[in-house]
Amino acid sequence: MRFKDRVQKFEYKLNDTDDQIVEYILKNKQKFTIQSIQSLAATLFTVPNTITRLSKKLGYDGFSHLKNSIKDELDSSPIPDEDSSYYFIQKTFELLDTDRIETVAKMIHDAKHVLFYGVGDTADFCEMMVRNLRVVGKQSEFSIHRHEILHMLEQMNKQDVIFLISLSGETQQVLEIAKIANEKGIPIVTLTHFTRNSLQNMGSINLYCYAPKKMKNGYNITDRTPVMIVLQALSQSYWESF
Repeated sequence: MRFKDRVQKFEYKLNDTDDQIVEYILKNKQKFTIQSIQSLAATLFTVPNTITRLSKKLGYDGFSHLKNSIKDELDSSPIPDEDSSYYFIQKTFELLDTDRIETVAKMIHDAKHVLFYGVGDTADFCEMMVRNLRVVGKQSEFSIHRHEILHMLEQMNKQDVIFLISLSGETQQVLEIAKIANEKGIPIVTLTHFTRNSLQNMGSINLYCYAPKKMKNGYNITDRTPVMIVLQALSQSYWESF
């Protein structure tokens, strides 16, 4: 996974000092690859341990691993066939965050009520998750009808969880539900394509897959396999833990 993608994936772990180091690396990649950790720390008015901790927060073994990975990025040629299902699946597995998956599984387990919502093709995944949770006796609900979702939201509170799926993160019906849930203080889990979007800004915890929008002859033919990968990982975590 490229450095910039790691930063977005693990941004919830980063503090202000980490952000400053990240910004420096992004602006000075070539220079960074020949700097020692002591030199970098002096440049940024911090200490080597802070840089080592950042490296590990981003999933590297340490500073040397981070530096070598950046060097590989600069030396590597563009990744071929970025429009293939194999590439989308590979990227999605890279984006899977075990800690976040386990956190969501616990949120669902502890919640009094769990509500899944998505529109269009994503509604099928909501129904699948309700079935998957039923396997171990966890009751949850979904609906494709706006008025039913609004009615369910009226009965929910901070002890519940709503799980919203929108690959674009800009689906207006989903954003409407997220806004209401935020106003009521209901914890929100989101699942979107790995991009900056409005829905992730409203989520309590965000999950990602890699499923860029694809159109053909006016039809949305976006590959939904990455969505299934994330939800299967979540279901597996829930089954094994609870």
